[in-house]
Amino acid sequence: MTAIAPTRFDIVGSFLRPDRLKAARAAHAAGELDDTELKQVEDECIAELVQKQKDAGLPLITDGEFRRSYWHLDFMWGFAGIEHVELDHGYFFVGEETTHGSAVLTGKISGENHPFIDHFAFVQALEEPGHVAKQTIPAPAQLVLELYRDAAATERTRSIYPNEDELLEDIGAAYRTVIRELYAAGCRNLQLDDCTWGALVDEGFQAAIRAAGSTPEAEAEKYLRVNNLALVDRPADMAITTHVCRGNYHSTHASSGPYDLVAPILFARENVDAFYLEFDDERSGGFEPLAHVAPGKKVVLGLVTTKRPELEDKQAVIKRIHEAARYLPLEDLCLSPQCGFASCEIGNKLTEDEQWAKIALVREIAQEVWGA
Repeated sequence: MTAIAPTRFDIVGSFLRPDRLKAARAAHAAGELDDTELKQVEDECIAELVQKQKDAGLPLITDGEFRRSYWHLDFMWGFAGIEHVELDHGYFFVGEETTHGSAVLTGKISGENHPFIDHFAFVQALEEPGHVAKQTIPAPAQLVLELYRDAAATERTRSIYPNEDELLEDIGAAYRTVIRELYAAGCRNLQLDDCTWGALVDEGFQAAIRAAGSTPEAEAEKYLRVNNLALVDRPADMAITTHVCRGNYHSTHASSGPYDLVAPILFARENVDAFYLEFDDERSGGFEPLAHVAPGKKVVLGLVTTKRPELEDKQAVIKRIHEAARYLPLEDLCLSPQCGFASCEIGNKLTEDEQWAKIALVREIAQEVWGA
């Protein structure tokens, strides 16, 4: 039986990197390991991870993002017209600064021959009955946000794309190229990871938008537009979902706020099949915005946190699922951890055993609630 995202017992996608992989990547960065040698270690670690996912009973399997430094930037660097840069500062999360990577334009954007196609093919070759590959990539809106990250990035972007409409059109077209190539490679489960909506709900980010002469609502419409441009003529039998995040770096976060502002735009109008939503603490607000989810779409409740090692109380999570079902039918709900375990290779502050205990808890709860 083919697993189609989302499933009742699901994951966001990234996993803690094993020490062997971290050491190999460090050696590669230092020039002590060549590309072929690094790939060999990556391949072996991913194969081991996939087996662990199968053993855990996960219907959807990923490569854990083991070939990436970042959940988003490595993908962006795979586009023509974009290059990798290191800045003098990272993102400023609550209590911690991230590493300094970023993406800048060098020319017009296009998406042919993206390296992630081969990354997907490797995982697909490990599929078995009941275990199907899912590919995760950052949403188009996330690329827009990166290209306007600060004053210098904005100036660079506007020097190449003085007309923002052309930029959005080219990003949409580049993503459509990648989606077509993933589909041709056999991908039927694609997840768009997106922190832009998680940023938009934050009062500090909203204030910065207004100070720059725009409004949160106008920015939301722009993000919706570019995401939907990427999904024009999407394959009918390809499940495309999105995960909304408020930042996930070394167990810290970047933003806070309920979904109220973005729900009528994102939940009602983005052309995806399901939303993976964080609901692991008070930063996410209540379930009332789920009433805006368009008919026929599903929501994956991220009620088990990846930021702390302590296991949630099973009955408390089940109670919250039924609270969410007041706004969206229970049959349209699923369960997963709130985010990945390692959105960047540094990973969150828990052990691999604690990671798998979280996943086992999600499975146990899903079986009790849905019999799945």
